[in-house]
Amino acid sequence: MDKKDKKRQEVLQQRIAKLQQLLSAAKKQPDDPTEVPRLEKELAAAHAELARIKQG
Repeated sequence: MDKKDKKRQEVLQQRIAKLQQLLSAAKKQPDDPTEVPRLEKELAAAHAELARIKQG
């Protein structure tokens, strides 16, 4: 894993943490019905990219 991949991994981990917080808040207060599925989709994409980077 090169320096660029390590940096991308750090950024993705931060993004995942932020998305998880946003998703939790959106589930507690469902103002916009499209927000929860959108956040879940973004979270899944971030997890998939992180897994791809970890695999090499």
